[in-house]
Amino acid sequence: MYLNCHSFFSLRYGTISIELLIETAIALNIKTLALTDINTTSGIFDFVKLCQKNDIKPVVGVEFRNDDELLYVCIAKNVNGFSEINSFASTFKLGEKNFPHKMPEFVNVIVIYPLSRKSEASANHLIGVPINDISQLWKYQQDLSKFVLLQPVTFLNKQGFNCHRLLRAIDKNCLLSKLPKTAEAKETELFYSPEYLKNTFIDFPRIIQNTDAVLEQCNFEFDFHPIKNRQVFTTSKEDDLQLLKKIAYDGVIYRYGKHDKLAKERVEKELKIISELNFGAYFLITWDIIKYARSRGYFHVGRGSGANSIVAYCIGITDVDPISLDLYFERFINPHRTSPPDFDIDFSWDERDEIIDYVFKRYGSQYVCLLATYVTFRERSAFRELGKVFGLPKSEIDELANPRSNIDISKLGEWGHLIVKYGKLIEDFPNYLSIHAGGILISEIPLSFYTALNPMPKGFPISEFDMYVAEDVGFAKFDILSQRGLGHIKEAVDIVFKNQRINVDIHAIQAFKDDPIIKAQVKAHETMGCFYIESPAMRQLIWKLRCEDYITLVAASSIIRPGVSSSGMMKAYIERHHDPSKAFYIHPKMKDLLEETYGVMVYQEDVIKVAHHFAGLTLAESDVLRRAMSGKYRSRAEFQKIVEKFFQNCKAFGYDDDVAKEVWRQIESFSGYSFSKAHSASYAVESYQSLYLKTYFPLEFMVAVINNFGGFYRTEFYIHEARRCGAIVEAPDINQSNYLTRIEGNTIWLGWVHIKSLEMKVIEWVLAQREHGFFTSFDDFCRKVPAGLEQITLLIRVGSFRNLGYQKKELLWEAHAKQNTKRVFTISNDLFELEDIHYEFPVLFNSKIEDAYDELEILGFTLKNPFSLLYNPPKVFFKASDLSFFIGKQVAILGYLVTLKPTRTKKGERMFFGYFTDINGEFFDTVHFPKSCEKFPFKGSGIYHLKGKVMEEFSHCSIQVTWMEKLQILADPRME
Repeated sequence: MYLNCHSFFSLRYGTISIELLIETAIALNIKTLALTDINTTSGIFDFVKLCQKNDIKPVVGVEFRNDDELLYVCIAKNVNGFSEINSFASTFKLGEKNFPHKMPEFVNVIVIYPLSRKSEASANHLIGVPINDISQLWKYQQDLSKFVLLQPVTFLNKQGFNCHRLLRAIDKNCLLSKLPKTAEAKETELFYSPEYLKNTFIDFPRIIQNTDAVLEQCNFEFDFHPIKNRQVFTTSKEDDLQLLKKIAYDGVIYRYGKHDKLAKERVEKELKIISELNFGAYFLITWDIIKYARSRGYFHVGRGSGANSIVAYCIGITDVDPISLDLYFERFINPHRTSPPDFDIDFSWDERDEIIDYVFKRYGSQYVCLLATYVTFRERSAFRELGKVFGLPKSEIDELANPRSNIDISKLGEWGHLIVKYGKLIEDFPNYLSIHAGGILISEIPLSFYTALNPMPKGFPISEFDMYVAEDVGFAKFDILSQRGLGHIKEAVDIVFKNQRINVDIHAIQAFKDDPIIKAQVKAHETMGCFYIESPAMRQLIWKLRCEDYITLVAASSIIRPGVSSSGMMKAYIERHHDPSKAFYIHPKMKDLLEETYGVMVYQEDVIKVAHHFAGLTLAESDVLRRAMSGKYRSRAEFQKIVEKFFQNCKAFGYDDDVAKEVWRQIESFSGYSFSKAHSASYAVESYQSLYLKTYFPLEFMVAVINNFGGFYRTEFYIHEARRCGAIVEAPDINQSNYLTRIEGNTIWLGWVHIKSLEMKVIEWVLAQREHGFFTSFDDFCRKVPAGLEQITLLIRVGSFRNLGYQKKELLWEAHAKQNTKRVFTISNDLFELEDIHYEFPVLFNSKIEDAYDELEILGFTLKNPFSLLYNPPKVFFKASDLSFFIGKQVAILGYLVTLKPTRTKKGERMFFGYFTDINGEFFDTVHFPKSCEKFPFKGSGIYHLKGKVMEEFSHCSIQVTWMEKLQILADPRME
């Protein structure tokens, strides 16, 4: 009898989770149930899975609406009917059109119109009647053959109705008091018992019979177990395996040479498992995507657990050697995994969309989509939305929504209490669909059998379910991701070729690992601009580890993560790395499992090994634990069962309670932060590619970093680093600069992109005119480029005409004079070159201080040494290079603030880690504990006079600041 149930996937409308819907059905002894969310199928597979688990027959469909207008409800008779519904929905969603008022004829779909739209229904359609409309049935009692009970289920009680109304007000972005009645459900849209519904329609038994007959016709049988991905890459699975074998063995020769027996044996073993688990096509499709990318000259990094595979390494998906790192394939693919494996493939941020477009064109838009993710109401965001609905002032809403504010519920007024109450009720409700970071599905059969498709701004359609549902359904997703670090590498390789005519093989990773000059670069912690290892925290860690090789860098990539560092195990790892005799194993078994990492759990694999071999969890249970560690588990109940089993097993094995608790504490500290070893190794590969470029081509590399933006530091400090590496850095120049920064020899010309407020059309005009030759004078520029006075003023003030022999102040006078006489800012089409007109001006002086202020305003930083701008600088101070000679002593130093890392002590007090450059441009670190922060707060960017005690840890020095003052800089003379 239940043909029209809504879950909370009826976004900002429904109030019942799938779990609660099923629980209520069980309590009411209901054996057949239909889920028909509004314009979506997001909840279908969770619903079907839970129904199957609880012996309830699932029926699936969609309720179609245009805004608040109910059109019809579609019920699928079978999986083909579900596909028909999804195809219909996708057509109108992707076309961004309203659904039609009249439904087309379907083969396997039952269409039910509301009684109010009876006239629009065809002979094959049914008419649905809720309990509210029962009084109207007397008009039609002569022929009720097409009538069914269509009682919507939207909430469970009065509180649910209130929640629904608040969601509708959020959706309409209006005050609750202004919510139109047409936008909300009727209060009767409750989950009534079968007895109540039968009683209500006792005078119309035919309607109940018709309703039961509809449900009887429907049979949505779905098998969650088979892999749903595209099954073959060539023409058959056998051909797939032969192709995969060929390219894998070709890769063995490239990676290991002709005579490496171990590599060949491991490839053979992996190919057998890949074949048995039917993953040949998955490997080949990934290989095909990368092959296309390389044909376009694009770089990639294959990372994640896929780097455990030697086949992936040999066919070029990853650059991580699993033999040298002792990575085991079963971490990637094994029959015990609770979720399908996937490759994470990173491309440069500006190339990813083309790769995705290739996948859609190569495998067909019917079979390919991006994965969705549900953006949910979080507690504080819910408070903000509800604050608007109740009409609270902005200041009160900000206070409620501030995660750092400690809300005293007892002091809240009536509206505040309601906001907190209902905010907690709608917490974790889905709010809207968004795009998963990189997940792509490539299906064997049309995607309409699984989902309708939704449009997204970039033009690639998304599914209506997320990665967790995709895994449940049986999809192994392809993760096509983007990052700026690869942009740095790709552009640096291109610039090296243009500037030095050298071709760089950036995939020659083994040569990079063995290079003594690169080892020295790492040991000297000269890593600015290098992927993942450029931050102050990572530079400190490299310093403390005295890292000079790839293996140590792999470990550093993982122990820098909050889970390891916050648990105190990072410090323990560093100590034991320098003195392995200090390695401590809480139990003899732990030595066998963690000897490589000195008894410290560093990687996800370590936790899996401990869970399986120490605590006796199955590999499947260990995999659930692994997913929980990476923040990817769905069921907290399932996770809790594993926690209980962990301690039960430990007790059964006779472990001391304290030992079991400490092992679990270490496991738990990883939650949400840990890396797999293969993932860390993949990051370290990219770090080494950056390190190679930084070591041998530092200027070209820094230009690439500057041009790709998105690094850890501001552009100013990458320019500073280029200077440290020997570059001559020039401000934008009218005849030398391009849109982006470029290099010629060892001179770096900053690009026009760095000039704030410079219009793109002016840049385009400049570059277009330059194709015909350099500008010869200011008048020549004014004749050719129709820029307004404001735009020309920017160019003059930043010094763009300096190499044409002009002074800035003279040009500013001349620009204004020509503007007043209408002799400037229009393109001249004169057949003959006009003579330049010059004006006589008195001698005008320009100071470096004025130039610095112009640069600060226009570029956002000055190209001068910032210390040269100090007003009355202190005369005695230390330098960064002196600190190691004054450990434990008080020093005074001047520092130009690079970046700050805020954090909190265990008591919740605010403190900072600072990163500065000294007068010589060398970097140093500071620590600012709460009392120091309170007494001597930071006052924005600039130069600080700092005093404090030099502290040393594992040869790394930092200053514990006890006094600090921001220093004044010289005033702009033009303001005096």
